[in-house]
This record gives sequence, structure tokens and C-alpha cells, in this order.
Amino acid sequence: MAAEIKRRDEIDDQFKWCLEDMYESEALWDQEYDKLMDLEKQVKQFEGNLGASAKQLLNFFKTVDEMDYYLGRLVVYSNERFHQDTTVTKYQAMAAKAENAEVAFSGAVSFSSPEILQIPRETIEGFFQEEPELEQYRRAIDEEFRLKDHVLSPSEEELLANAAEVKSAPSNIFEMFNNADIKFPSIRDVEGNRLPITHGTFIQLLENSDRTVRKGAYESLYGTFKQWGNTVASTFTGHLRGEKFFAKARKYHSTRAWHMSNGNIPESVYDNLIETVHKHLPKMHEYVSVRKQILDVEELHTYDLYVPIVEDVDKKYTFDEAKAMVLEAVRPMGEEYVNIMKEGFENRWIDVYENTNKRSGAYSWSAYGTHPYVLLNFSGTLDSVFTLAHEMGHAIHSYYSNKNQPITYSGYLTFVAEVASTCNENLLMQHLLKVTTDSRERKYLINHYLEGFRGTVYRQCMFAEFEKIVHEKIWNGEALTLENLNEIYGNLVATYYGADLTVDDEITHEWMRIPHFYTSFYVYQYATGYSAATAFAKLILDGGEAAAQRYITNFLSGGSSKDPIDLLASAGVDLSTPKPVDEALEVFGDYLELFKKEMNV
Repeated sequence: MAAEIKRRDEIDDQFKWCLEDMYESEALWDQEYDKLMDLEKQVKQFEGNLGASAKQLLNFFKTVDEMDYYLGRLVVYSNERFHQDTTVTKYQAMAAKAENAEVAFSGAVSFSSPEILQIPRETIEGFFQEEPELEQYRRAIDEEFRLKDHVLSPSEEELLANAAEVKSAPSNIFEMFNNADIKFPSIRDVEGNRLPITHGTFIQLLENSDRTVRKGAYESLYGTFKQWGNTVASTFTGHLRGEKFFAKARKYHSTRAWHMSNGNIPESVYDNLIETVHKHLPKMHEYVSVRKQILDVEELHTYDLYVPIVEDVDKKYTFDEAKAMVLEAVRPMGEEYVNIMKEGFENRWIDVYENTNKRSGAYSWSAYGTHPYVLLNFSGTLDSVFTLAHEMGHAIHSYYSNKNQPITYSGYLTFVAEVASTCNENLLMQHLLKVTTDSRERKYLINHYLEGFRGTVYRQCMFAEFEKIVHEKIWNGEALTLENLNEIYGNLVATYYGADLTVDDEITHEWMRIPHFYTSFYVYQYATGYSAATAFAKLILDGGEAAAQRYITNFLSGGSSKDPIDLLASAGVDLSTPKPVDEALEVFGDYLELFKKEMNV
């Protein structure tokens, strides 16, 4: 029976993140907001003068760094306060105020790119000689010149910066709808107990061994989304059109090209991913067939895809047990890495449990100059343990980047954002498979490992293909209706999962509940990142301390000091080729064969 969701004030402080580490009082937040507003006025004084001298250009970059420092803290704090209870109007307003500050920041510095590009390159090289401190910004300046063809005039840049607030409206509408407004009817189990349906309990209920509970949760959630279908379709297509507008304004040939240019990622990486996953779809179809056979059902439905298919293994873990498991798993990373993780566990970096109106899901978010924070909705399942390992991977990646890079390059790009997190998951899985002596638990873990590939490589690639299709249709001027979106999504589900899965009407609406679709062309990086993580975990386990140190020094500590493809390659994994994805899916195939042998199917 699922427990009633507690109010936030009913949860012990030891399980709440300590946001006071960032601001002891909210008066300090207001003071830093005022400092940022003053700096945004000051930065305008550089307009028209960036090429006047090396000193002038250096002071501009220093001012922007200071603005970035305050803005990061203001945004992270206000949003994390907001996310801990999305109905608190005070923090809704604070987060909105921080978002307005982001827009103002973009507008205030929008003159800089076109102006820097007007400075002759030989003049800039002279500036580096005059002001050695300016050398820190060489990569930032080189990036400006790389994107030169997509930089507009100062007035056009300012207009686009100010329009960003309008562009974010569909995402904001969806977030409020999805986290605060939409409510799902509760269901009853066979004993008549009421089971509340929330974003946090949904997957947990889909893992329930009682098929009527799984089906009930599935119909409750998707049935509710279906009632709002036209509204969500309009919101989503509004987002797609906004993306198209900005990509065209910046003279890109597609929305995808615009987003991938940020990290200098070749579009071939995206296409290679889809092509390679399609090549390995027979393995997924076989896995679905095995699942259907083990569950012994006439029809396999989507609500049957998450239930563990190993009998009598329904383990629950306390948060203390989860922490101990993760710490032991990451020991191959070395003592320093383990101690950083302990610090996070012991000093309230983490907001652990679900409470009413808390943001769904999990994330890690950090601001320069303070430790990272992690939001969880920990429910005690094995998946929750893996989520802890995952989010602490993000957190420690941020910790190393912030420690070893100046603020200019401290933020790592989204292409590498999922590598450290899923590497931790791989290490946890390898550790658990190594130490378990129970044959049923071993089967359970292998199944969980297969599910990791299904959810992070196959499923995210399916999401990526959905995004590619819908963005292309909008780009080409085609209309997208609720019916079109459902049809596209349903066809992809059938393609990826094969003939043994019954594609219900409900699952064709699944796209409606995926928040990442409002961060365009992000999800493919889960799949590429998982593939890189699989490779790194093998390198670390096989190569010992030297491999772990290379990973920490060349990758985790690198921030955005190099192109993400180059950062990964310097640590030992080349994602410019299909090889890491291909090899990862070969691993999936190996574990599928092992699973079939263990299960005698």
C-alpha cells in the first residue's frame, strides 16, 4: 500500500536540503538581486568601447563573470525553494523574478557578441599580449568567432534577448500545469486500500506485482492527460514554433542545427545514434518477447514494462542503506571522490522525500561558489537507489568543474551532462552484481540493468526521434494537431518495442507528460551519455586508479574548457563515431543472453 504523501512541514529537517548554505536569509537574496541589477546598468557602459583597449575588454569579461555569479545563485536558490512546494506563491514570484533577471542579463550583454566580432582578429591577438589576464577568455572569444555567421546586429540581438521571456512561456505553462494543477484520481488495490496517484508514485505503482494496480495507475494518469490533450498539444506546438523562430532568426538550417551548434556537436552524432539504435532494435524486440513470456500474459501492455519479472524479489531500502550501497560502489573512483560524496550525504545537500506539491522527478543543480544540491523523491525502491547514484554523479561533476575552472568555463554543456551520472549507475550495477549471492537477486539486478538500457538508450532515442520528426514538420510549415502527435508517437512505440507489445490508445499520449520535450534536443544526450558512461565504467574498473584519475582530471574537472567531444576523447571515449553506442548495445545483447540463461527461457 502506498503511503499518504506528507506535507513538507511533516518531514524531518535532516532529509531536507540546507538552502541556508547559499543564503542565510532571504534578505541576502534581495541584496544580491540588487547588486545584479546595478551591474546590469554598469555593463552598458562598455557598449561601443569593447575594442578600445585590452583593459576595456578584460574589464567587460570580469563584469560579466560577476553578473553570472550572482545570477546563478539567484536562479538556483529561488527555483529550489519553488520546487520544494510549487504552490507557495512567495517562491513562485521569486523564481519569476529570477527569470526576469536572466532575461535582463541577456539583454544587457546582447551587444557584446556583434561588437567583439567587429574587432579585427589581429587586434585581439595584440590584446592578449598587452593583458596576459585576458588569456583566460581566449576560448570564450574563439567561440564567438566560431558562431560569427549566426550573430546578428546589436539591436537584433537585444530584441532576441528580450523575446526569450516570451519563448519560455509554453515551458512555464506546462511546468505549472504538470506540477501544480493536474491531479490524478486515486485507485484501490484488491484489499480496498486507496492508492494516491502522483508523478512520484506512478512508476512505483507500475512496478507493482498486481496487474490491476498497474493498469489502474496507468489509466488514471493517462486518462487524465487525455482530458487535457488539446491544451497540451497547443502548448507544445507553441514551444516548437518559438524554437523555429529563434533558429531561423539566427540563420540556422534547422532547429536541431541551432541547438547542436552550442557544443559544436556534429549533427551526424544524432543521426548515428538513431541509425545505430535501429540496427539493434531486434535485441529490444527479443527482450519484450522474453518479458511477455515470463509474465505469461496473452497481451503485453505498456503498464507491464516496468514490473520486475523476477519472482519474489521486492526489496525496499532505507535512505541510509542506499547511501552505503552507493558509497561502496564508487570506491573504484578513489578516496577523494568517496569523501566528496560523504560530505554531500552528511551536510544536507539532498532533499530526499516526496511531499505534497513538490516538483516531480529528480535533479542536481548548483551555483558557482556553493556546493551542489540534489532533489529526490526517494521511495525506497532499487530505482531510487540508482537515482541517488545518478544525481550524486551530476553533483560531483559540478563540484569538480566549479573547483577546477573559473566561472567562465565552470558549467559543462548538456552533451556531457549525463555521462558522470550514468557512469555512477554503471559502477553501482557492477558492484551489486559482484557482491550478491542470492540467485533471485542476481536475476533481478540483471533485469534492472536491461531496464537501464531500455529506459536510457532505447527509450531516450525514441524520444529523440520523436523530437526530430515534430521539429522538422513545424520547420517545413506542416500543422501538428493532437491526433498527429499521438499518431507519430504511437508509431514510434510500435517500431521500438516490436510486435509483442500491444500499443494502447493511452500510450500514444505519453509525449504529453515528458518535461524534457520543452528543452529541445536534450534527450538524445541521455543515450549518447549512457553509452559513454558504459565505456568509462569499464575503463575505470579495468584500469584502476590511473583510469579513474584520468576520468576525473580530463573530464569531470574540465567544465566547458574544451568542446565536449574533445573532453570525452581526452578521457578515453570518442563519441564522434558510432562505436560507443554500438558497443554499449552489444553489452545489452550480452546481458540479455545471460538473463535468458538465468531464467531458463
